[in-house]
Amino acid sequence: MTTLILTLVMMAGLFLLLWGAVGFVQDKRFFTTAPKEIQEAARPKPERFKGQHILGWALLILALAMMLGAVVFGAWDGIRSGFSFGQFFIRNLIMLWGMKAFDIVVFDWFLLCHSSFFPHYFPEVKSIVGPHLFGYNWRSHLKEILAHILVSLLIAFICTVLF
Repeated sequence: MTTLILTLVMMAGLFLLLWGAVGFVQDKRFFTTAPKEIQEAARPKPERFKGQHILGWALLILALAMMLGAVVFGAWDGIRSGFSFGQFFIRNLIMLWGMKAFDIVVFDWFLLCHSSFFPHYFPEVKSIVGPHLFGYNWRSHLKEILAHILVSLLIAFICTVLF
């Protein structure tokens, strides 16, 4: 149950990260993972309200704290509960792969391809977004999925050997 809750915290953090970057900070440096067409079309925007960028940065910091906190709490809880190497590995893999599945389904399939999330903040991309973009970044997703195995192994090693 704890692993599921921590995975949901990671997903919420990832959503806040996207929302803070796209909706409030609106800096093109955060668009490096977006399709090239969107990167080229998106234009810098003036603040819609005073403090918009500050709110965006606060959301980014909160999101990163939530995600890091979930990993740290998961490690602490596992150490306290006497987890084995395999249990740590599985917990972290579930958390990271759950977050990646959320990224693919919610960000790529829904927000990018089937909603007006991005055009709401960047109207100039309205004619670009759509179902044809789904899967544009499958190689980077695959690399991340494989990297999650290594990260999960590393966290499991740290938690079982060093603690």
